[in-house]
This record gives sequence, structure tokens and C-alpha cells, in this order.
Amino acid sequence: MSCSISVTIDGNVMRCRRSAAAGTSLLAWIGDHSPRHVHVYREGKLVVKWDLDNWQAMKGTAGARVERLLSELVKEGKL
Repeated sequence: MSCSISVTIDGNVMRCRRSAAAGTSLLAWIGDHSPRHVHVYREGKLVVKWDLDNWQAMKGTAGARVERLLSELVKEGKL
């Protein structure tokens, strides 16, 4: 998995550089409200707000590629 993580004053931004995730950005804010979640953007548009605790979409729809990407990042300890 080729992802770079940037920590900003507002939280963390993860930009993934792999064919299945090209142009995809994942944002998670430090100290954000529960449940633990991540915002997934593709080409600047929100694809899904994903609940990491209950493994379901809070807003939008996650396709199989996005779910697989999130699963891999969780397994690697990056989310």
C-alpha cells in the first residue's frame, strides 16, 4: 500500500497512490466525534463517510474497492 499521511492542525490527511485508489484522499480528524470514522474523497468529491467502529456508511456509498482499501488500511494499523 502506498499512502502518505500528513498531519495538519485540523487532523490527518491520507493520500493513497495505488491504481485502485488513484485520486483518493482519506481524512480523519484527531479528536473528532464518535463513532470513529473517515471521510473518503475522490477527485475532491465526498464518496463516503465511513464508520470504522460499526463498519458501515454514515453518508454516501462505499463500493467494493473503497471497502477493500479501508479494510487493508485498518489491518495495517493506518486507520
